[in-house]
Parts: sequence; C-alpha cells; structure tokens
Amino acid sequence: MKNRLIHWILRVVPAVILLQTLYFKFTGAPESVFIFSSLGIEPYGRIGTGIAELVVSFLILVPRTTWIGAILGLGVISGAIFSHLFVLGIAVMHDGGYLFFLAVVVFVCCALLLVIERKKVPILRNF
Repeated sequence: MKNRLIHWILRVVPAVILLQTLYFKFTGAPESVFIFSSLGIEPYGRIGTGIAELVVSFLILVPRTTWIGAILGLGVISGAIFSHLFVLGIAVMHDGGYLFFLAVVVFVCCALLLVIERKKVPILRNF
C-alpha cells in the first residue's frame, strides 16, 4: 500500500507541475515570453515546450506509459534546468528561484519513476 502511494505521488506531482505551467506558456504570460525570448526561441520554443510538457504529463499519468513519460520528462526538464544554470540564472524575474525549484522537483520525480519502472524499459531491464 505504501509503495503504491509513493508511486502515485511520484506520478501526480510532476504531471501537476508541468500542467499548471501550460497556462502561462499557451497564453503568452510575460514571464514565459521573457524566458523564451532570453533563450532566443520565442514563440516557437514556448509553444513547442508546452506541447511536449502536455504529452509528458499524459504519459506519466497513464500507468502503462509512465516509464516513457519519465524518460521524456527528464529530457524536457533537463533543458529547463540547463537554461536556468547557464542562461537565465536561478531566479527569473525576481521569483526567488521558484521556477528552478519546480524544475528540480520534476527532475527528481521523473528520475525516481524511471528507477521504479526500470523493469519496463527495454534497455534497463537487466539492471
């Protein structure tokens, strides 16, 4: 029972974080426009990232495809973390590092999901 609860939490937390950011990406909120303009990929990067995050959220929530969502989630969120570390800085528009913190939470949850789901991943089955 305890393992199921932890597994469920590890699936819901990153999905909720990724889904709640979609509003800002798809409506062109000033923070999102600033971030993606700073990266030089506004508006296509903002919309494309939003679509990728939507797909990742769906895949993570479906038990059969959780491992695929976790792998894709690690890729998408790694881009966000590297952008913070090398271009944007930890704090963006005086957010106190909140967006960076959320990215790290998503990364950790996806990594833990991948460890839990490793038997379903063809290349990781033997580990």
